[in-house]
Amino acid sequence: MPSSSPTLTLARPAALPPMAAPSPLREALRMFMRNPSAVAGLSLLVLIVLVSVLGPWLVPADPFEIVAAPLSPPGSEDAWLGTDHMGRSVGIALLHGGRATLLVGTVAALLSVSIGVTLGAMSGYYGGRIDATLSRVTEFFQVLPALLFAMVVVTLFSPSLLTVTLSIGLVSWPATARLARAEFMKVRDLEFVRAERSIGARDARIIWKVILPNCIAPLVVSATLAIGSAILFEAGLSFLGLGDPNQMSWGLMLGSSRQYVLSAWWSVVIPGTAIFLTVLAVSLVGDGLNDALNPKLRER
Repeated sequence: MPSSSPTLTLARPAALPPMAAPSPLREALRMFMRNPSAVAGLSLLVLIVLVSVLGPWLVPADPFEIVAAPLSPPGSEDAWLGTDHMGRSVGIALLHGGRATLLVGTVAALLSVSIGVTLGAMSGYYGGRIDATLSRVTEFFQVLPALLFAMVVVTLFSPSLLTVTLSIGLVSWPATARLARAEFMKVRDLEFVRAERSIGARDARIIWKVILPNCIAPLVVSATLAIGSAILFEAGLSFLGLGDPNQMSWGLMLGSSRQYVLSAWWSVVIPGTAIFLTVLAVSLVGDGLNDALNPKLRER
């Protein structure tokens, strides 16, 4: 009888489980962290925020207190960054003023974005007469001299952090409104929006829960950049003497010392540098978010 040799059976390799596609948020975060300038801007911004928030607790001094002779240069015993024309410490004022500057910039930017997104969403979604009316309102505020209008508002209601914040927010929303209008007009007739309408979804749900999440990327970038613009706006109003005189801010430091720029440069250059670095950091973060959240730019 012929000998039967054992038959070797090769085992099939186990099927590998399908790899899950990375989530859009994780992909955006990965792209953001690969951007050196965006990471540098975020690091600088976090440092500025921490110093502005924790500084007044670590150095609980009155920024309006006279500590040394007026116009003392940096390196003085009682004022390591010098004093202004009234003898107030520039270093202490810098620590305490950052909180007010960042607060005004952030709240004013949020107010501006809220107004712009609301009006732009209504205009882009409904179209027709509503679009025409809201577009005319947007164009009116866009051609209105923003600084002059803000000066009028602050002057009428007395300078304070509240009036400065409201005035900045009320004049800074047209750009966001136009962006939101364009995004909503682009998305409102897509298939998933039509599907929501076909099942009887209300307009409020379609606008805020269906369309808005698909337009959020450019609006987040716009909101980020609006913070830097609001900080510059607040500095400009304070430079003109329309800031809150009872609340220390970097803009107030600039405005009160502007006539001493040649004789006491540190009282102007130091707060000016703080504003510059903050706006630069916000701009770098905004550019990084734009590259990370824009699918077309990811493919470069």
